[in-house]
Amino acid sequence: MDSQAANALVATRTALSQITALAVQYSFSILGAIILVVLGWFLSRLISRWAYEGISKIHGIDITLAQFFSNVIRYALLMLVFVTVLGQFGVQTASIVAALGAAGLAIGLALQGTLQNIAAGIMLLVLRPLRVGEYIETSSVKGRVMDVGLFATELRTADGLYLMAPNSSLWNTPIINHSRMPDRRQTLTIAVANDADRAQVKAALLEIIKGDSRVQANPEPRVYTDDVTADKVTFVVEYWARTAEWSSTRHDLADSIRDRLQTMGIALK
Repeated sequence: MDSQAANALVATRTALSQITALAVQYSFSILGAIILVVLGWFLSRLISRWAYEGISKIHGIDITLAQFFSNVIRYALLMLVFVTVLGQFGVQTASIVAALGAAGLAIGLALQGTLQNIAAGIMLLVLRPLRVGEYIETSSVKGRVMDVGLFATELRTADGLYLMAPNSSLWNTPIINHSRMPDRRQTLTIAVANDADRAQVKAALLEIIKGDSRVQANPEPRVYTDDVTADKVTFVVEYWARTAEWSSTRHDLADSIRDRLQTMGIALK
């Protein structure tokens, strides 16, 4: 009995010493992990803020893009902190990095279309072929840009409808921007009866066009005969105006030309 009690006492003391050693060892690891997490969280937010401020100062960089890059930097740092914390407990970080890489590859393949939209959104925000407030046209969509995001672009159509276009559909097709250039050429086609005095009609058209202050003097407006048939003569009027006034100028001049020709007794065809 004395021998068994002595053996039990020795086993208990051995277990207690091992538990104490493990507690001391892992207490330092836990304390170090907590410190790493706190410092990593603080530094990731600080570095992310610095990155956002620095990227935002770059000419032509959109705020959305600056926010995206700053978030990427922050989460990359947090991932590094996570791997480092696991290393504090003796976990093989190489296998974790490999697993994370494989998981990232699988997620990338699963979200291939979404990643294409993100890549296209980044290019749209960097190169800026379209901006908020501009009217654009592609082979599939047209409208005024309301917002350019990382995944999709929001537009308002001419008849007031809401339209969301995936960024990949905008990046992979030519874009006609109706608002980007400050000046724009306008062309009006006027057909009159074949018996009308061509010189008189041409002089009247030039007088009307040049009399509008919104029509630019350079390049100079011009009027020329485009087609002559058995019953009509077609004149083409070309002029340049400010893009912001392009539509109103066209409508007003069309009304003025019609009224003037009717006053002159010239029938429109």
